[in-house]
Amino acid sequence: MRMLMFGDDFIVPLLIFSVPIVAIVGGITAGIVKTISRHRLMELAQRERIAAIERGVDPSKLPPPPDFGGPGDREEFGLFQYNPLRRAQGLMIGGLVTLAVGVSLAIFLQYVSDERGVWAVGLIPGSIGIALLLSAALVWPRGGNSAPPSAPMR
Repeated sequence: MRMLMFGDDFIVPLLIFSVPIVAIVGGITAGIVKTISRHRLMELAQRERIAAIERGVDPSKLPPPPDFGGPGDREEFGLFQYNPLRRAQGLMIGGLVTLAVGVSLAIFLQYVSDERGVWAVGLIPGSIGIALLLSAALVWPRGGNSAPPSAPMR
């Protein structure tokens, strides 16, 4: 028994458009969750300072309030400063994952499909992965210390 009564002509467009729709909804949801989380951290930091002041702690002896950065700042809650090594590592990880997806997809399609040359679809994510690895090699910091001395690594 078939799951959909509309036939095979209906399922192909549904599958084609479901991936971008899920990606867009997921991106919007991630942005909303990030904004709510940032607001919650700011609120908790302010409550903690207010509670300390109410208990009689001298405000000058309290550590400075955390710098949560503005909407255009690159720093995330004042925890991270720009670190070229972190950027290069992110590109390298993305490149390795995308290259692995491309190779896996090519191998999978080679064994599953009866059509000749279908495995070449795996070349698309594979070549993107190679490009990310090359860009990681290009932006990798050269020289001694790659991080500024005040930048904490997490």
